[in-house]
Amino acid sequence: MLRQFPSTSFWRLQIIGWSCFYLFVFVPAAPYLKEPGVFKANSLWVLSLFSASWLLRFVCRASLRNRGPWFLHEIHAIAAALLLALVTSLGLDLFLDGLQTMNWGGWLLDFVQNSVVFFLWCNLYFGAKQWQQIAQQSERMLRIESEARQARLNALRYQLNPHFLFNALNAVSTLILDGDSTGANQMLVQISLLLRRALENQTVTEIPLSEEIDFTEQYLAVEQVRLGERLHVDMVLSPETLDALVPVMLLQPLVENAVVHGIASEIDGGTILIQTRTTDSRLLVVIRNSGPERKPSPTTNLNHGIGLKNCVERLEAIYGADYLLAHAWPNSGGCEVSLDLPLRRWAMVEG
Repeated sequence: MLRQFPSTSFWRLQIIGWSCFYLFVFVPAAPYLKEPGVFKANSLWVLSLFSASWLLRFVCRASLRNRGPWFLHEIHAIAAALLLALVTSLGLDLFLDGLQTMNWGGWLLDFVQNSVVFFLWCNLYFGAKQWQQIAQQSERMLRIESEARQARLNALRYQLNPHFLFNALNAVSTLILDGDSTGANQMLVQISLLLRRALENQTVTEIPLSEEIDFTEQYLAVEQVRLGERLHVDMVLSPETLDALVPVMLLQPLVENAVVHGIASEIDGGTILIQTRTTDSRLLVVIRNSGPERKPSPTTNLNHGIGLKNCVERLEAIYGADYLLAHAWPNSGGCEVSLDLPLRRWAMVEG
C-alpha cells in the first residue's frame, strides 16, 4: 500500500519550493520591474502555477497507486502537464490581455514554459515518493532485523533457565539422597532467589557488570551449599569495569562450567577466580578454575555443551565479530576462559 506524505510535510515543501521559484523568477526580471504590469504578471503567473500544482498532486498520487511501470507514470505526468499548462496559460493571458489584444506568440511561449514546469514538478513528486518508500522500507527492514535479533537473544536466554534448573535440582536430589536435608533446603532457597533474579531481567539484553556479578555470586551461593569448603571463590574486580554492559547471564554459564568440570570433580575441590579490567576501550574478563594440568586434544571442541554454545551464539548476535572468547590451559593447572568485549558503559546508554 502506497503511503502518502503527511499534509503538513507536503504543504511545507510546497511553500518552500514555490517561494524559491518565485525568487528565481524575479532575479532576471528585476531590471524590468519598474515597467507597468511586469510585477503583477509574474506574480500571477507563479500563483497560477502554485494553485495548479495542487491538482497535479492528485494526478500523480492516482498514477502511483496503479503501480504501473515507470514510463506509464511519465506519460500521465506529460498528459497532466500539457492539460494544466493549456488551462493556466490561456486563462492567465486572457485575464491580463483579453481576447482581442491577446499575443498568441507569447501565449505559446507561456504554454511551453508551464508544461516544462509542471512536468518537472511531477518528477519531483515521483522522486520524493520513491525516496520516502525507500526510507520506509529501510526502516522496516531494520525494525524486522532488530526484532528477529531480540527474539533470537530471548530464545537463547530462555534456553539457559531450564538448563541451569535441571543441574541445580539434580544437585538437590543428590543432597536428599545423601541425607543432607538441611543442605537441600538451603539450596532450594538459594535456587528460588536465583530464579527470581533471573526473571527480573528477562526483558533486557545487557546489564551492568556489577549486576551480572551479583547474579553470579547468587549462583555460587547455591554451589557453596552443595560443595561446602571444597569451593573457594576469589574476585579481583577493577572498579572502572562495574558499570560496563555485558549480556545478561553471560558469566553464570562460564562459571558453572568451571565449577562442574574443574572443582566438583576434584576430591579436594579448588578455587574459582573471576577477574575484570579495562584496556584500550575494551572490557576484559577472566574466569579461571584450579585443577590438574590438562592439555586439550586436537579434537577438543571448545563450543560443546549448552551453556558455552549459548554464550557464543549470544555474543555473536550482540557484537558480531567484535568479541573474543578464548580458552587456555595454564601450566599451573585448571582452565582459563578469557572474554574481550567492547567497552560500553551503562551511563552512556542511559544518557
